Amino acid sequence: MGSHSTRARHVVLASTILVLGIAPLGVAATGGALREGVRNGTATKETEIVSNNGTGYTTRQSNKSTTGGGAIYGCRSTAGAGAKPCLRVNNLATGFAFEFNATGAASAGTITVGSGGDGKKPFTTNATGVATGLNADRVDGVEPAALRTRWLLINEAGQIEEQSGGFTVLDAYQTNQNVYIDPGASLNGKGLSATIAIQNKLNVDTTDPEADPVFGGEVSVARCQTVAVECAPANSKTPNALVVSPRNSDGTATAGTDANPRKRVYVTVTE
Repeated sequence: MGSHSTRARHVVLASTILVLGIAPLGVAATGGALREGVRNGTATKETEIVSNNGTGYTTRQSNKSTTGGGAIYGCRSTAGAGAKPCLRVNNLATGFAFEFNATGAASAGTITVGSGGDGKKPFTTNATGVATGLNADRVDGVEPAALRTRWLLINEAGQIEEQSGGFTVLDAYQTNQNVYIDPGASLNGKGLSATIAIQNKLNVDTTDPEADPVFGGEVSVARCQTVAVECAPANSKTPNALVVSPRNSDGTATAGTDANPRKRVYVTVTE
């Protein structure tokens, strides 16, 4: 009887020790120890790791496997006031707040926002300085090819004297007192402007050495075949042609004579 009672006490004591030994391994929540290789319990307070290490980093996470996976951070932050980001890096001094490095990789990483599209932003910043090395494919939602300003200079004879490229003359003072231009590209959504070019030498057509230099005048420009403009020449009846109308200061047409010379005109297409 005594032996049986002693054995029972030993079993109870061993069981108690086992339970006490297992309990810390089963739960690690607020105030508990960090457990390796398993999911730790839910903490209800902030965990702080503070050091004064002047030679390295406070913590280091590394995975030597070639499949990657050094660290992952997740949260369920919602939009709105008071919500915190899943990750915040704050440098209280004057050095870098972050640094990313991908040795030998073609791309350092990705930033995805939902399903993407023009309604999503990869990030915002209040810094307006030039980001060295940043090469943007689009500026303010517009492709680089659509940011160009093309131009041409039409001389007194209605010929293209200079241009940025792609322009040809369709009709110059033949059908009427206007010049019609093919810009070599669609004018849909483009801006047009024209201005009289300064001319302080004698007209190339003049034979009068006493003729006055031409400074004044006015000019209008428009896209052909719109709700407001009907172009006359058959080859300009397309919304991808433009008409230039140089005039004297009183609005009368120029004639290309010594007494009533034509105007030199700059035309600009803003794309």
